[in-house]
Amino acid sequence: GKEAVCVFQNKLSGYVHFSQNSSQEGVKVRYDIRNLKQGKHGFHIHKFGDLRGTNCSNCNEHWNPFNKTHGGRHDKNSHAGDLGNITANKMKRSRGTFTVDKITMFGKRSIIGRSLIVHDGEDDLGRGEDSIYGLEGASLINGNAGRRLDCAVIGISKE
Repeated sequence: GKEAVCVFQNKLSGYVHFSQNSSQEGVKVRYDIRNLKQGKHGFHIHKFGDLRGTNCSNCNEHWNPFNKTHGGRHDKNSHAGDLGNITANKMKRSRGTFTVDKITMFGKRSIIGRSLIVHDGEDDLGRGEDSIYGLEGASLINGNAGRRLDCAVIGISKE
């Protein structure tokens, strides 16, 4: 199998761990992230693992190899990188585990080397209103999840 980790070291702290036994199985995602305001936060894999520039801007858009629209973690028609929301408690911590089958750690569509971004606001999972200001807050593009709080590269894990 394959294992990867991304470690937040800027505005947030904590990690997201990914593991996949074979390309036929789902990817198990385990996370423990601190310094988040209480509530829901969009949680997405973005196309590039380029942390240069401000506000994670060089990570580009959500990882979307199959040209779908934005949606939730388990929606058939959603970006591969759409991992929904994580919820922080009043101690500003969010932790949990889930398995998702639309991403892989094998082959040319591997998530390794891409980035994971936690957003300031809640992802409406593609079911919200589109912004009158064009693409900036479009539900079917980015889920209106607000600004990028922090980003981390998905790297090969030591164990």
